[in-house]
Amino acid sequence: MSERSARRQTAALVLITAVELVVFLDTSVVNIALPRIGAGLGLDEAGLAWVTNAYLLAFGGCMLVGGRAADRLGARRVFAFGLALFTVASAMAGLTNTAWLLLAARAVQGVGAAVTVPAQLALLTRTFSEPAERRRAFGVWGAMGAAGAAIGTATGGLLTQSLGWRSIFLINLPVGVAALSSAGGLLPPDPARRRADAGRRLDLPGAVLGTTGLLLLGYAVGALADPESRASATVLTVVAAVLLAGFVATEARATEPLMPLRLFRVRQVTGSTVVNALVGAAHVPAFALLALYLQNTQHYGPTRSGLAVLPVAVAALIASRTAIPAAVERFGARALLAVGLGLQAVALAWFTALPATVSYLTDVLPAALILGVGLPASFVGVTAPAVTAVAQDDAGVTAGIVNTAQRVGSGLGVTAILLLSSAVTGTADYLSGLRAGFAAAAGLALLGCLLTLTLLRPAPSSPAPTPSPAMRSHR
Repeated sequence: MSERSARRQTAALVLITAVELVVFLDTSVVNIALPRIGAGLGLDEAGLAWVTNAYLLAFGGCMLVGGRAADRLGARRVFAFGLALFTVASAMAGLTNTAWLLLAARAVQGVGAAVTVPAQLALLTRTFSEPAERRRAFGVWGAMGAAGAAIGTATGGLLTQSLGWRSIFLINLPVGVAALSSAGGLLPPDPARRRADAGRRLDLPGAVLGTTGLLLLGYAVGALADPESRASATVLTVVAAVLLAGFVATEARATEPLMPLRLFRVRQVTGSTVVNALVGAAHVPAFALLALYLQNTQHYGPTRSGLAVLPVAVAALIASRTAIPAAVERFGARALLAVGLGLQAVALAWFTALPATVSYLTDVLPAALILGVGLPASFVGVTAPAVTAVAQDDAGVTAGIVNTAQRVGSGLGVTAILLLSSAVTGTADYLSGLRAGFAAAAGLALLGCLLTLTLLRPAPSSPAPTPSPAMRSHR
């Protein structure tokens, strides 16, 4: 490879991973700013919950459509569209003085994120064709996703306190504009045959059933935590299940399905989907529980609480540039995923022993560093095998499937673990409830580790090296 090509690949990786960081940062950056948003726009607690949920629900619910759009219309074209949508919505959120417009902007941000993420993964597989380079690229990409929640929590407090709550949305604009202006020159062009494929049907019935079912499921799962809305949430859960069953039936008959069921015959796709749901269910509640512990039992302020989780991001970034590429090259993605989930289980089990009075350096920091290494290892190990095991025409939808599983798992995990924590608090005390939540999250991470070793084990006759695109296209 020429020096010019290498520089172009590096620049493309910086562009893609910077967008990945911003997209996942926005899942958590608003949390600490919610009180000031409420005071500024007159939102009560129920309305403030939707500042977060509107983004998360649209993100998770629309990712399958985003993945298939990347395959049908071209990954670079869809990446640019999703990023433009995300950037414009960020400007709307940062400039509005109206509560309903903020909620609408957050939903549009989620749609933009859902379109962008699968296209990122498809672009990575096309930009980096050599196995070692691809492993390094996925390592950096995984670190950005893993670091996003921690960096969002930390920067949310700093920005809100110094520049006001609007700055947490407006900070996306320079990244979005810079990425859009350079995407055409750095990212690989869409194949010419995409123009002929563009008119193919996008499976509208499947898109409506799947997206509506996922959105309702996400809303219902969140509403289950509130005793006043539990009855209606149960009904919506049943409706969502019916819609998703209809979605599967539609996909089985569709000529051009939104989610080709044949992909689940590929072991890496099925295993990665199941395990990634557990990755989300284990790590997302951990950040919520840790914030509750630091603020409600140790009386940390918002900025201090945010900075307390920053070592997770630092460890993730360092590991992604050093140990993770070497580990995946030496031991393979399956081993990396198992180790990553094992490290998460260790870190979360460590948090089950948090004392009534904390010493940050000995009680929190070691586990935060372990978690920071485990998260990017899991993200890389669970995503790369599925995306690289299928033909390039299916890379976008495969990325959408695997990432949707994590979003759904995150919602289910947060609700279930916070309900468990609340139940234990009712029979014991607040700290015991938090410890029970950490124990449940550690158990989910351990289960994911065990399933990795079983569901993702290589077939006895399978060769060790990563298959070439030509081989993968015939699977």
